[in-house]
Amino acid sequence: MQVRTRHEFGRPKTSVLTEEDNTLEQYEMIWEYQQTDMELEQYEREMRNNNNRKELIKYRDFLLEQQGALKKIEGEVDVMSDRVEALVDEVGRLNKSVEDYRKQLTENPPEDQNKTRELIATVEKLVSKIVHYEAEIAKLKKDSEARDRQQREVRVRAAKARAEFDRIKAVYDEEYKEASKQLEVLRSKVAEKAVGIDKKLLEKYQVIKRHSTPPITRIREGRCGGCNMQLPAADMNRIRTGESFVECENCGRIILVK
Repeated sequence: MQVRTRHEFGRPKTSVLTEEDNTLEQYEMIWEYQQTDMELEQYEREMRNNNNRKELIKYRDFLLEQQGALKKIEGEVDVMSDRVEALVDEVGRLNKSVEDYRKQLTENPPEDQNKTRELIATVEKLVSKIVHYEAEIAKLKKDSEARDRQQREVRVRAAKARAEFDRIKAVYDEEYKEASKQLEVLRSKVAEKAVGIDKKLLEKYQVIKRHSTPPITRIREGRCGGCNMQLPAADMNRIRTGESFVECENCGRIILVK
C-alpha cells in the first residue's frame, strides 16, 4: 500500500504519518482483511452445505432414531416378559388353590350347604381370575411377537442405512481432505492480513461481525452499504468535513467513506 505523506497534501515532504493517516491506513488494512475473512467464511459455508455432508447428517440422524426405536422396543419387551412371568406364577398359585378347594369339596365337603356354596363361589372366582390372567398372558405373548417383528424390521432398515452411510462417508472423507487443504490456505491468508492491524480494531471487527456481516461496508449515496439505511445529517456533516469513516447507527457497521 502506498503511504501518503504531507507532501501529497501540499505541505513539506516528510516520512512521518499523521494520526489521521495512520487511522485511515488501519481501516484500509482491515478492509482488505475483511475481503479474505469473508472469502474464508464463504468457503466454510460451502463446506457445511456440501451435499454429501448433508446426506451423512441425514443418515446419522436416521440411525440414531432407529437405535432409539430399538431401545424402546427392547424396554417394552422386557416389561412384557416380566409381566408374563409374574402372571404365570400367579396362575400357578391360583390353580393350586382351585385344586385344594376342589379336593376339599370332594374328600371333606362341609356339612353346611351355605359353606358349600361359599366354597364353590370361591372356586368360581379363582377360575375366573385364571381365565382373565391367561387371556392377558396370550395377549402379551402376541404383542411380544409383534415387537420381535418390529425389531427385525428396524434392524433391516438400520443395516441398509448404515451401508449407505459408510458409502457416502468414504466419498465425503476424500472431499473433506481436499477441501481442508484450501481451508488452511485461506486461514493462513486471513492470519497474514491481520498482521499490523491494531488489536482493539480487530476485536471491534469481531464484535460487529457477531450481529452484522460483513462488519465493514462502504457509503453508497448517503446510505449504509450494509443495511441500506440513510445516514443521519450529523454523520453526513462529519463526512463532508473530512471524516474517513463513520459507524451506522442502525446496524453498527463501520462505514468507510474512501
